[in-house]
Amino acid sequence: MKKIWILCIATVIIVFCFQVKPNQALADTTDLQEQIIYDILVDRYNNGSQKFNEQIRLDDPLAYHGGDLKGITMKLDAIQEMGFTAIQLSPIMDNAADGYHGYWVDNMMELEDLFGNMDDLKHLVKEAHGRNMKVILEFPLNYMAKTSPIIADETHQDWTKELDQEALKDQPWADKVVALNQDNPDVASYLQQAGDYWIDEAGVDGYKLHAADQSSTDFLNTFTKRIKENDPDFYLIAGTITDTNSDVLNGMESIDMVENDEQFRAMKEVFSNPDIPVSKLYESWLENENQSGLLYVDNKQLKRFTQVFAENGRNKMTVWQLALTYMYTAPGIPVIYQGSEIPMYGDYPDNQRLVDFNSGDADLKEFMERISALRNEFPALSYGDFELIDSDQGMSVFSRSYQDQTVYIAINNDSESRSVSIQGIDPEKQLRGLLGDNLVRANDQGHFKIGISRESAEVYIIQEDTGINWVFIGVIVGIFVLFVISVIYLGRKQKKREAMEDKN
Repeated sequence: MKKIWILCIATVIIVFCFQVKPNQALADTTDLQEQIIYDILVDRYNNGSQKFNEQIRLDDPLAYHGGDLKGITMKLDAIQEMGFTAIQLSPIMDNAADGYHGYWVDNMMELEDLFGNMDDLKHLVKEAHGRNMKVILEFPLNYMAKTSPIIADETHQDWTKELDQEALKDQPWADKVVALNQDNPDVASYLQQAGDYWIDEAGVDGYKLHAADQSSTDFLNTFTKRIKENDPDFYLIAGTITDTNSDVLNGMESIDMVENDEQFRAMKEVFSNPDIPVSKLYESWLENENQSGLLYVDNKQLKRFTQVFAENGRNKMTVWQLALTYMYTAPGIPVIYQGSEIPMYGDYPDNQRLVDFNSGDADLKEFMERISALRNEFPALSYGDFELIDSDQGMSVFSRSYQDQTVYIAINNDSESRSVSIQGIDPEKQLRGLLGDNLVRANDQGHFKIGISRESAEVYIIQEDTGINWVFIGVIVGIFVLFVISVIYLGRKQKKREAMEDKN
């Protein structure tokens, strides 16, 4: 009997291996548009060296907590398993006391020793590259610590300018910095040397230019063009702290992409509450001249996204599935702040706690793996034209079309089930759902009616209508019949054995 069971189970496994397509391995992507970025606050991620000193005070939310480069290297496999193709590190330059966030820079060309040494950074980059992952370093171009020996040098008195207090009013690190005068040729030369330094020494793949909207336009143009001339494939993305220069940044040829603050605000509004139409995200995209940009729902400066929607009574798994589906399928590059996979809660500074790897939601991590695999498998989700097909109150269906590939994305933020009909697809085809394995076939009018339950999402591709898979069903029926025959046979055999024993 045991052998029969083993045979049946093995047969079922073999059949399913032919039916279920395995996740494809992450491609060796070089195009920024194809990346999925994991945003890391180095000091608050993982302590790999287990070293402590007087600056590491776990009970102080505004002190170092011990995260380091070795700790990130140790977690690269886990980061890759969730589908991320790049990591983005907070500034790692030498900082003044308690500058755990990286914005109180003492020296642009020295590594903060609490994070490790240059060998640790080189090893991290090497290990990431071995996994086909990119390393992006946040680069603070505009500010240095008031206590920096470089700023204190009497010959550098003209290196600074007046701080823009209005722009920095919401930045908790701003009280201990001075603004660099980037129009000073010596300052510009120093920053350019620093820009070259981390590329030459460690081989990082890109910079996120911190507060790029506060930079001198002339300097920023020169700085970015110089880097691109040396390496056209080097990533240059830009963060902002105001809306002042966002149009200028988007127009700079050497800057690849800018944080999309408008989409952030729209996603926060839509997904924080049920029944708000998802179509508002498309309207926001249109209003901002179809700009894609870096898509995010939280970062180290903001209240955690999970905290925001949890305060409105929404379910963490439900909302993250909706938000991730949009971020991974809409124009732009998803940037996911560390700990979102758990997911973590908190407002500043509690939003910067060390990541608790012993907790977490396995279902959420699995969803991240699946949605990232879809983005990796279908180029339309990275490069395709973006169109709103139709909406039904809180539900919308979008399409992404690229070359001969079209993918449909259905997101229902409504508190009730909703449906949308699609026209213009060959009625001999079918729509295959890739998240929930749903099938949609044409109705009598040749329309495809996509209906999904409340607060859910699905991604569809067009494929041949194969009808009912009789081969698969036949194999399963055959296995069942074999099992029944085996049970009857073994039952009769057992009875004969018992009858023989009774005679003896």
